[in-house]
Amino acid sequence: MLGKTANGLFWMYRGLERAENTARLIETGQRIALTRLGSTDDEWRSVLQTAGSLNGFIQRHEHVTKDAAIDWLLRDKDNPSSVLSSVEHARQNARMVRTALTGEVWEAMNGTYMRVKEVLARKISERDLSGVLGMIRQRTGLVRGATHGTMLRNDIYDFARIGTFLERADNTARIIDVKYYVLLPSVTSVGTSLDNVQWETILRSVSARGGFRMEYGASNEPRDIAQFLILNRRMPRSLAFCAHKLRDNLGYLASEYGHNAPSLAKIDHIERSYLSFDIDAVFDYGLHEFIQKMLTSLSELGQQIEVDYRFYE
Repeated sequence: MLGKTANGLFWMYRGLERAENTARLIETGQRIALTRLGSTDDEWRSVLQTAGSLNGFIQRHEHVTKDAAIDWLLRDKDNPSSVLSSVEHARQNARMVRTALTGEVWEAMNGTYMRVKEVLARKISERDLSGVLGMIRQRTGLVRGATHGTMLRNDIYDFARIGTFLERADNTARIIDVKYYVLLPSVTSVGTSLDNVQWETILRSVSARGGFRMEYGASNEPRDIAQFLILNRRMPRSLAFCAHKLRDNLGYLASEYGHNAPSLAKIDHIERSYLSFDIDAVFDYGLHEFIQKMLTSLSELGQQIEVDYRFYE
């Protein structure tokens, strides 16, 4: 495989996952607003910060408002992480690696791009926002489904999965951290019904509410929810699940090419250092501090994977 092909696949699937995750984050911000009394548009500053888009937004807008923040996250081409920018970037990479994709995957990707571009050509009203966010999730899921259903399980598939799960782990960590940037207006709310509603919002934002109920019943304990989103190896958006899949696919590449690239050692270190303890140890360390460490490690892993492309040529 050429390094540019690995790069194209990696970023195609990162872009798709980022588009879906940004839509989920906007939905989280909407739900958060419903749980806060006297909330202002300024709380969207925290959503922008969680998305890693605050600095770019501030450079182009004098004030943070709900409407401007949503438009920036959804469709502003000056924001490289907006849904529209992410889908366009994914499609550009898909074109570059067109011969590595099945016809079904290309058609799904191209159709997703055309539909998203059409819908986001104009500003989205609050009335239409929920439907648009749902469409984005469905369309990105269509590409993912075509990938699972038609792609040969080879190095091409491995790079698609690596891009997907690296981006997904980053997003789950960021959404958990929303709890500290946005959700609690004061420490006195910890353990109250407001606290429970907000943790429920976190579950919904990663489509984990149903799975959590199967595991924990009616529990709303923050430790149970954090355990589920961080350490549960069966929940497809948990940090532990994503890390496990990254290790699997990096391991498959190592086996196929006969070389253990540094990125494989990096994901092994992440699993041993952060995801092999119980949730009590995470809370004792500090959940916010733990998440920040994870985000830094995931960023370093992504950089290392790009360096390691040369091992797969």
